[in-house]
Amino acid sequence: MPQLNPEFWISQIFWLSLTFGILYVVLSKIILPKISANLELRKSQIQENIEAAEKHRESSESKLKEYDEIILKSKLEAKNIFKTARERALKDINSKKEILDKQIDEEIKKAEKEIEILKKNAPEKINKIAIETSSELVKTLIGAEVNNSSISAIVDDLSQKNGDKYYGN
Repeated sequence: MPQLNPEFWISQIFWLSLTFGILYVVLSKIILPKISANLELRKSQIQENIEAAEKHRESSESKLKEYDEIILKSKLEAKNIFKTARERALKDINSKKEILDKQIDEEIKKAEKEIEILKKNAPEKINKIAIETSSELVKTLIGAEVNNSSISAIVDDLSQKNGDKYYGN
């Protein structure tokens, strides 16, 4: 085997050194710098992506806080609007209720006055109707006209006796 022959060792060492030297120079000067630059580029891109993601996360967190604040303000504003609308509605209802109560009280007073007037005039009308009815009955039963003044005296006497019972006099 020629590799083990000491006569070829010097040429083998030379070619070995030359080959590995050229390989070392090519690797260290050309390939490794490209790989190193590529790794640095990837590392910087990854770092930039991480920083951008962090900025976006912070931005989205601030936007989320702003959104929550806007929602909270909107809820408070809606509550205030609802509260004022409710108060206005209650005021309107109460004012209309007061107006209706006044109108009802006026109507009750008018009705009481009418009832009082009817109570005052009722005995006179009842007496008049009683006199007319009695004279008609007597005329129909007897067949002759009777003096209205005597019937009127009888009706007045009866109404005075029984008037306290019916009219509360």
